[in-house]
Amino acid sequence: MNAETNKYLFDIQASIDTIISHLDGVTDLQHYKKDAKTIDAVERRLAIIGEALWKADKINNTLPITNKIKIIGLRHILVHDYDLIDDEAIWTICKKYLPVLKTEVMDILSKQ
Repeated sequence: MNAETNKYLFDIQASIDTIISHLDGVTDLQHYKKDAKTIDAVERRLAIIGEALWKADKINNTLPITNKIKIIGLRHILVHDYDLIDDEAIWTICKKYLPVLKTEVMDILSKQ
């Protein structure tokens, strides 16, 4: 894997860790919905993840990332179609799908 792809993967990993940190102490969806600062911070990091994955995929489209197209598409929604953002969907992504992405990215990076 080339250095540029690794940089994007490290950016994804760092953003996931930051989201986890932002959600520390946020116990449920209702708590999340009431915290505008956390919502903004999480959505920003999800957009970074989508952009980094898009750039990494342009360099190496064989990256074994589940839901790669959806992750990249989420970035588009967050940046361009912000009125379509659903807090419940973002919460579900963070709780259900980010751990999978983190594992996949760590696996790719560990094979370097």
